Amino acid sequence: MSKILSAGSVKIGGDNPLVLIAGPCAIESLEHTLSMASALREIAERVGVGLVFKASYDKANRTSVKSYRGPGIVEGLKILQAVKEETGLPVISDVHDVTQVKAAAEVLDIMQIPAFLSRQTDLLVAVGETGRIVNIKKGQFQAPWDMENAIGKVLSTGNDKILLTERGACFGYNNLVSDMRSLVIMRQLGYPVVFDATHSVQLPGGAGSASSGQREFVAPLSRAAVATGIDALFWEVHDNPEKALCDGPNSLSLDSVEAMLRMMLSLDEIVRS
Repeated sequence: MSKILSAGSVKIGGDNPLVLIAGPCAIESLEHTLSMASALREIAERVGVGLVFKASYDKANRTSVKSYRGPGIVEGLKILQAVKEETGLPVISDVHDVTQVKAAAEVLDIMQIPAFLSRQTDLLVAVGETGRIVNIKKGQFQAPWDMENAIGKVLSTGNDKILLTERGACFGYNNLVSDMRSLVIMRQLGYPVVFDATHSVQLPGGAGSASSGQREFVAPLSRAAVATGIDALFWEVHDNPEKALCDGPNSLSLDSVEAMLRMMLSLDEIVRS
C-alpha cells in the first residue's frame, strides 16, 4: 500500500479513492484560470472526487522559442493564489529551476518536477527542502525503477511527501508509449502513483514547431491505468482545446470530463473492492 499524502483537504494514496489532478496546460489569464477552476470544482463536487487544480505559470520546455509559455512566475503565482482563495482547491504547478523554488513554495500545495528535469539533483533537493509534496514526473527516457534514485534525492532532505507520475516513454521519433507495468513497479516503491493520460498521448514535436497529440486515446489509456491500480489521474483540460495556447491537441474538452470521470471512478471502486 502506498503512503497517504494530504494536499489541502484532498488525500492521495493508501486506500483513498482515485483523485483527479486537472486544469489547462498553461495559465492563459486570470479570468480563464478562475473559470476553469470553478467549472472543474463543480464537476468534482457532483461526482464526489478529490480535485487538485493544475496550471503552469511557465512551460520552459516548449518545442519552439515562439511557443506560448505562460505569464511567468510572478503573475502566475498571483493567479494560482487567487484560485486557492476563490475555490478552496489545492494547486500544483511546474518548477523549472532552483531560483523559482522559494516563491513557488509559498503558494503551491504540490511542487511538480517536469519529466525532462527528473534527474536534476539540485532541483529535486531544493524542492524537497520546502517540505511541500513533490510530484516527480518520470522522464520519457527513464525506466520505472530509475525513479528510486529520484526518490532518494528528495528523501535526502528529510521530505518523504512524494508522488510519482507516469507520462509515457519515448517510442521512436515523435511518439510515446505507455507501459502499464511501470505503474505497478513505481507503486511498489511505496509512494502514490499518478497516470498523466493527456501527456501520454502527446506527439512531441509532432507538428514541427509544436507538439501534436491524440486526445482520442486519453479515455482508453485512463481506463487501463485505473484498472491497473493508481492513486490519481492527471488530465489537462480546456474549455476550447482547439484554441488553447498550449497543448491543445492532447487536452480534454471540459464538456467531456464529467462522463469520463464517472467511468473512471466506477472502475476504481471495482479495483479497490
